[in-house]
Amino acid sequence: MKIAIPDMISNSYFPAAAAVELGFFKEEGLDMTLELIYPVNRTLEVLRDGGIDFVGGSAHSTPFAFPGWKGGKLIAALAQNTYWFLILRADLKAKKGDINAVKGLKIGAAPLVDLGLKRLLVESGIDETRDNVKIVPVPMEFLGEGQIKNFGVGAAKALQAGAIDGFWANGMGAEVAVRGGWGTMVIDARRSDGPPKSIHYTMPALITSDAVIAREPDAVAAAVRALVKTQKALKADVSLATRVGRKLFPDHEASLIADIVQRDLPFYDPSISREFVNGMTEFQHHMGLLDRPVSYEDVVATQFSQHWTS
Repeated sequence: MKIAIPDMISNSYFPAAAAVELGFFKEEGLDMTLELIYPVNRTLEVLRDGGIDFVGGSAHSTPFAFPGWKGGKLIAALAQNTYWFLILRADLKAKKGDINAVKGLKIGAAPLVDLGLKRLLVESGIDETRDNVKIVPVPMEFLGEGQIKNFGVGAAKALQAGAIDGFWANGMGAEVAVRGGWGTMVIDARRSDGPPKSIHYTMPALITSDAVIAREPDAVAAAVRALVKTQKALKADVSLATRVGRKLFPDHEASLIADIVQRDLPFYDPSISREFVNGMTEFQHHMGLLDRPVSYEDVVATQFSQHWTS
């Protein structure tokens, strides 16, 4: 079987990658290979078309490939809450939580990820046009050749080079920019720096299709159990993150991943709450990803929830 993630050198979907590299899928009887398919809209399209079996990706993005949540399901959370950071140029001396500091700036963000920033600005009383905020792609020259492995790290490099004034991206990109001294963390969405509703815009989730569930229900259950084992193992010994990082990341990012995962461990909970789904679907309606109401059961494959505590 195959699982794909849209960003490799990152903490965002790390439990999915770690489940492969630490052998927990294998322990559950699954011969699972890890693939990188960027961006997340493309990852989900490949899932829809049957090219892969699972995605570790942003939960809110699922209707891009499965309109109205028809044919795609969340089966577990890789971690809780919206997981992106707003980083601005250090020379601006922006204070943590001061979202108004984005006015007049050019901010880099990935496809579909940018929707979170757009909504956060609206809920903070900022108008992109009136306040001259430009949300743009990160220039390709900073994202590497061929398959993009490092959106956040690429965004950090673009910030360092002055190609953008800030970025909205993952914790690895944030860590590289802040430790490097050229970035300042302004918003940590996971830890409630933004508007109250922003923590439930999305979460990193384990996603599959109804077709895979119908064809391989036991394998889907096994995948959820493997994820839960991975989360528990990292909580018990965070140095395992470094072991995985050394296999998948460049040396510098591998040296950072355990510290980043350590901060994420309180959010390593596989459950998907009704509160989260209500918040995410409200966000999806606002951003045009949904045009009709959906139920919790439309979004979550509830038959696998028993494995969240396995």
